[in-house]
Amino acid sequence: MAINRNIQTLDEFTIQQMRAFPQATGELSGLLRDIGLAAKRVNVEVNKAGLVDILGDAGTMNVQGEEVKKLDILANNEFMGVLQHGISCAGIGSEELDDIVIFDDEVSNKSKYICMFDPLDGSSNIDVNVSIGTIFSVYRRVSELGKPATKEDFLQPGNKQVAAGYIVYGSSTMMVYATKRGVNGFTLDQSIGEFSLSHPDMKCPDAGKVYSVNHGNYFQYDQKVKDYITACQQKNSSNGGPYTQRYIGSMVSDVHRNLIKGGIFMYPGTTDRPKGKLRLLYECNPFAFIVEKAGGKATNGEIRILDVQPTELHQRTPFFIGSKSMMEELESHLNP
Repeated sequence: MAINRNIQTLDEFTIQQMRAFPQATGELSGLLRDIGLAAKRVNVEVNKAGLVDILGDAGTMNVQGEEVKKLDILANNEFMGVLQHGISCAGIGSEELDDIVIFDDEVSNKSKYICMFDPLDGSSNIDVNVSIGTIFSVYRRVSELGKPATKEDFLQPGNKQVAAGYIVYGSSTMMVYATKRGVNGFTLDQSIGEFSLSHPDMKCPDAGKVYSVNHGNYFQYDQKVKDYITACQQKNSSNGGPYTQRYIGSMVSDVHRNLIKGGIFMYPGTTDRPKGKLRLLYECNPFAFIVEKAGGKATNGEIRILDVQPTELHQRTPFFIGSKSMMEELESHLNP
């Protein structure tokens, strides 16, 4: 069988990127490859979830007050374990853990980066076989190298990210990550067990016809948000036709679709939860970084998400993200 050498694996791609910067140490490339390894391990468990006893609730609550799924625990342990046993990460923050975990050993203390992740976004959909995913972000430490990382390394605004990405476990498994050089997508080739470059230099379409929002909370949204949703429903043929509402309930899947096809995703605050539900550090910042690098926009309804200074690890925020022109239309309703 002939091998197509025009298709690069994740390892080959990251090494090629590193060659463009002679001063690069390869530490970030190594970290991204470690994340890819953990993703492949989680993918194996996700694919056989219905055959073994890893579906359903674990019987515990996380720091968010949410039911923890068995696969949540497995995914968290896989990512934490791979990063801890690597040489490129000084510590991690996870949506599933109350506090940060510092890898306090000689090698890790010399690492330049820390990583934050949501190990399994959309886990409420696990039992019904809907696409789920992992979200991650990477920051350069602000603490002194050679010493253990500190909490200040984790409480940086999103504009300080050096890389961010996500993995979709769906009909195919795909890893998308962004650096300052752009956004690239890799699909897992099951025949060789490698992520292969399938979506080079991804760009978010300037506009789309999809809006993603939980209509079940409609009457708890601010009136300005409700007015925008009404505008989406009332569009006519002269201004592009009505938008289509698509809401999977797995943020990775919703934002991934809109990144490829164009659209807008909204998770506003409600009267019950004025600060919203989504976590700034583990969900919003990574996606804001990715979509902005692809040409889109992200906001909390008042300011750019990436400019928000976090004050706590599990901080929540309203979140709006998507195609540039659709976001500008939204902002005209939120800030007339």
